[in-house]
Amino acid sequence: MVSSLSALRQSSSIAVPAPVAGGENATMISVDRVTKRYRGSNGEVNALEPVSFEIKAGEFVSIIGPSGCGKSTLLMILSGLTRHSSGAVTISDRLVDGPHTDLGIVFQQDVLLDWRTALQNVMLQADIRGLDKRDAQLRARELLKMVGLEGFENMYPHELSGGMRQRVAICRALLHKPPLLLMDEPFGALDALTRDQLNLDLERLGRDLNITVVFVTHSIPEAVFLSDRVIIMSPRPGRIQEILSIDLPRPRRLTIRETAGFSAFTRALTKTFEQAGVLHDV
Repeated sequence: MVSSLSALRQSSSIAVPAPVAGGENATMISVDRVTKRYRGSNGEVNALEPVSFEIKAGEFVSIIGPSGCGKSTLLMILSGLTRHSSGAVTISDRLVDGPHTDLGIVFQQDVLLDWRTALQNVMLQADIRGLDKRDAQLRARELLKMVGLEGFENMYPHELSGGMRQRVAICRALLHKPPLLLMDEPFGALDALTRDQLNLDLERLGRDLNITVVFVTHSIPEAVFLSDRVIIMSPRPGRIQEILSIDLPRPRRLTIRETAGFSAFTRALTKTFEQAGVLHDV
């Protein structure tokens, strides 16, 4: 993987997203008293109580909480793929009132098309958006190289491991140079070693491409390792219990998990869930 911003800027096919107006401290996402209610067979379900937060441009923010607390719902609201019941969401000062196209999104399942090669799956983004094919293919190849898939461009999904498939999905989400990447438990189905490597890859990608990332996870160590801040959700109906800033230096290596600082943050998150009754000793 490319490990420096200067190397990316020298590339003709990879471009760092343009800075958001206002600079590094500009607000990328604003969520103001957003709620979500569903109508089910047994009546109305309150999925999200009013939640409010802001995310700055270039931040990596994880959302963590128990199953059913509304993490994925909140992510889908940010994308505009799910409508909120009340409140307001803005991205780069633009009100989200329908699907927001200036972002990338990665799901837990890679949803690759079996009849397309790795490169062709990445290029699906170009086909849908009508991007210049030559420029898009140069960028697609460079992205695949960045995530360690150079030489695998012409392989089909069934020839790739789970981790390789998810790397392809990440490249596809980044092809159109979005300033924002939404990720819904993208590594949840992977083995521990592959997950560790993808954590390293994602940490570097977020830093080198200067993008804002909102990342849903169930894993406390993963949230601490990747994030600048962690939004901690309560059991349903989901609400924000706490927002914890992760004051650990970057770039991060796996050895940081052995430090006292890392342990302190994981203990703080664990304690929050214990106090909420999500975790408890038998």
